[in-house]
Amino acid sequence: MIPLLTDARVQRNAPRWRSLPKLGNAAVVLLLAFIAGVLWRATSGPWWIAMPLAERWWMAGMLVVVYLLGCGWIWFRDPRRRASSFGRVAIDDTSTVVVAYASQTGMAFELAQQTAEALNAAGISAYFTAIDRIHRDRFAQGGRLLIVASTTGQGDPPDHAIGFLREVMDRPLSLESLRYAVLALGDRSYEQFCAFGHQLDRWLQAQQAQRLFPVVEVDNADPLALRHWQTQVAEVCEADNGIAWQSTQSDDWSLDSRIELNANGCASSVFHLTMTPPQSKLPQWQAGDIAEVYPRHSPRLVAEWLETMGFEGAAIVQRQGRRVTLESVLAESQLPKLNSIGEIGAFDAQSLADRLQPLQCREYSIASLPSEGNLQLLVRRAVRVDGTIGLCSGWLCDSLQPTEKVKLRIRSNPNFHSQASDRPLILIGNGTGLAGLRGHLLERLESGYHENWLLFGERNMAHDFHLREEIQAWRDQGVIKRLDLAFSRDQAERVYVQDKLREAADELQQWVRNGAAIYVCGSLVGMAPAVDSVLRRVLGDAIVDDLLVDGRYRRDVY
Repeated sequence: MIPLLTDARVQRNAPRWRSLPKLGNAAVVLLLAFIAGVLWRATSGPWWIAMPLAERWWMAGMLVVVYLLGCGWIWFRDPRRRASSFGRVAIDDTSTVVVAYASQTGMAFELAQQTAEALNAAGISAYFTAIDRIHRDRFAQGGRLLIVASTTGQGDPPDHAIGFLREVMDRPLSLESLRYAVLALGDRSYEQFCAFGHQLDRWLQAQQAQRLFPVVEVDNADPLALRHWQTQVAEVCEADNGIAWQSTQSDDWSLDSRIELNANGCASSVFHLTMTPPQSKLPQWQAGDIAEVYPRHSPRLVAEWLETMGFEGAAIVQRQGRRVTLESVLAESQLPKLNSIGEIGAFDAQSLADRLQPLQCREYSIASLPSEGNLQLLVRRAVRVDGTIGLCSGWLCDSLQPTEKVKLRIRSNPNFHSQASDRPLILIGNGTGLAGLRGHLLERLESGYHENWLLFGERNMAHDFHLREEIQAWRDQGVIKRLDLAFSRDQAERVYVQDKLREAADELQQWVRNGAAIYVCGSLVGMAPAVDSVLRRVLGDAIVDDLLVDGRYRRDVY
């Protein structure tokens, strides 16, 4: 079997202080071995009047088996580890389809997993893994490779894919025997649309790999593009009956409370929303996961559209096997303009409903844990340049009533999950990015780990110190060991979280030497690149890149 990339790759160029934890662990093991030797010598002679009863031996054996099973369950439930071991027995078989993901927020992870599962269900052997977990020699063996790749930042690869660029793409490979396809995920509102997916495609072409079909671009999870990917994959993999993904169903949640956190402030309003699922069946998630919210148009906007276009909102139509009103379908769909559907008179209510495209979901960092009994979000009411309110944020912050249901789905985001260790944690964020950081602080509180440093930024302390009482209580209790606040408009010279981080350069270096992980959540424009710049100036590019590859520097930015 071709080996997967291991931590040795990360440690090769790492500074010497990064090996201190391993030396400490080795010292503890040697000490325990010494104590065991002393106890063995002390008890080597006859020490008991009779051998233990046979049933005691059976009990001891059963306890060992239960312990091993528990360890195995803990190991398997980690989605990142589970992903890397999916179909591992077939990795060196070039007839196996390798489905690799490069994911920043969990979308590429999920789509790659669905692709591999659908192929296996169709009787085609598929292997599912992160792109940075595949050894470069495996690429040279050839076979079929399907890549699902997200783009982050200004056309950058996802953080965990940095290792792939360093270890595989840094030098030429002979890939004449490799056939591949790329599903590139992106957002057309950004200038570098699907940039990393196209970078992968150009590199594979330069290495003489054979393209199975052209790059499939996906704008904001466009369902038509995803269906095209499914069709193309089924064709090149010779799945006679096609491949079918498991549907990702959303649940109907209820709004329990909505509190404005910065009333009378100069910034756009931020609301703290609390929601519960149907019948109080709370799903499981962990810190760092994403809530996909499917928005609705306000009843007023739908009524105005119906009146302008001359349709009856109470008309009954068929939609996904259900009889519903045209008004309810329009509330969940992109409202077409007259010139986009031709002459209105040519359509009846059902024909119109058949042409409507659903509204795309919006993503929000989850601010709570299941142990709190609800799902919490921090939502900023988005205001466009022309003064109009954002569709989803306006609905959640203004129009949504407690009697209405919210279609919501929880998506795993492994790239922003916490590491299963008691290592120190540096949390950096601004605005509603505090939501993702709060989840991690709650997780640390439940685990009893208090080596936490929070850096948070907003405009004014008087109005924009979101969750002030809770954060101050955690600081007083010692859950937050160090708290740095940057309120940019409270003084003549603007101060941001990156400035606070730069001022604490010595302590930043010490925390990283002690094994700290760094999590950043908030604005993609401004805050995140500025924080990254400070980290690189203080720690050096090599250490920051090692932190990215090692999973100790994680970002959830938007």
